[in-house]
Amino acid sequence: MTWQTSRRRFLQAASAIAGAGLLQACGSGGSSSPSTKSANQKEKPVPPRSTNTVRSGDNVLRVVAPSGFAESAERANLGLTRLYNAGFTVTNQQAASRRYQRFAGTDAQRTADFQDVAAGRVQTPKVLMGLRGGYGAVRLLAGIDFASLGARMRERNTLFFGFSDVCAIQLALLAKGNMPSFAGPMVYSEFGKPQPSVYTMDSFIRGTTNSANIVDVAAIQRKDVNVEGTLWGGNLSVLASLAGSPYLPDIQGGILFLEDVSEQPYRIERMLNTLHLAGVLKKQRAIIFGDFRMGTIRDTYDSSYDFTAVVNQIQRVTQVPVLTGFPFGHITNKTTFPLGAHAKVKSTGNGGYTVTFSGYPTLAANTLNLNALLPQPAFDGTVYTAPATADEVSE
Repeated sequence: MTWQTSRRRFLQAASAIAGAGLLQACGSGGSSSPSTKSANQKEKPVPPRSTNTVRSGDNVLRVVAPSGFAESAERANLGLTRLYNAGFTVTNQQAASRRYQRFAGTDAQRTADFQDVAAGRVQTPKVLMGLRGGYGAVRLLAGIDFASLGARMRERNTLFFGFSDVCAIQLALLAKGNMPSFAGPMVYSEFGKPQPSVYTMDSFIRGTTNSANIVDVAAIQRKDVNVEGTLWGGNLSVLASLAGSPYLPDIQGGILFLEDVSEQPYRIERMLNTLHLAGVLKKQRAIIFGDFRMGTIRDTYDSSYDFTAVVNQIQRVTQVPVLTGFPFGHITNKTTFPLGAHAKVKSTGNGGYTVTFSGYPTLAANTLNLNALLPQPAFDGTVYTAPATADEVSE
């Protein structure tokens, strides 16, 4: 089913989310509650507000923070509380309060978020969820046993959510661990917002509880496309930085998804040319662009050279269909979809296209309280439509 037709069912069941509060550390690998204290300091965890959710050991969510630190402890706590009230048993919470230089902890601490799972030192969770983006994930790649991590995640059918800089881990996991993940909301970036996006929360629920997912993109350009293959990718800057390394997947006949933020058109084209010259783009059956919010820096050359010119140039040199407008990126309203799963891309009669995803792990909705993620007010009959532009850069 499409998000347009499924939104009514979820919004009708929406309930108020609980307020911010500290969470109790629980489960294997439990930790101190998030706070402004250092990760090495111990404190007695404070229980969250009570809910009627029946908590299942099958819904362990492990926080991973491979990139930037959380600037606001209150916002991090709010994100963790929302996830707890949705039925998840949240572990490794200290990752949300760590800080070393510009990172969410030292390289060793951030590597351990993943390597402790890979080595079996902690229980393999049902969900791995990134804290936020920024920079730093690439520094961890050599220290993670992705083959072992991928094997444990496949056995557990683990869902791993992230985007932006976190996609460096996701790409390496696909390349060396043969395990898909999800482009989707993160603890601090989306769940920690004072008022989360209805679109994003609804898409998270739909995209994680259905075995097949269809994203319908409105008319953008008129291209006749009907292809299928492994859909993969992520942030363009991260992909370009991994070109030529063993951590960039070698996908033949795939569908490449790309997004980025605050880059000038020529810089976007230069990174695309890096992938093109490395032989990545011509192997694909289609290239799909998400949101590319242009940077505020402009020079005299940019007045006659824009993102459309970049799209046309890349399509010309690669001879690969390029589609735009996919609802994901550093924006408020983003869809949740798998990276590394099977996808079919097909043009629609009105000039748009649909992407149908299948073959990815899912959550058991009946063991969770995911409707608690949907903010009030309750559904009033209005069908929500994501705006063409967003009012916030999300990372």
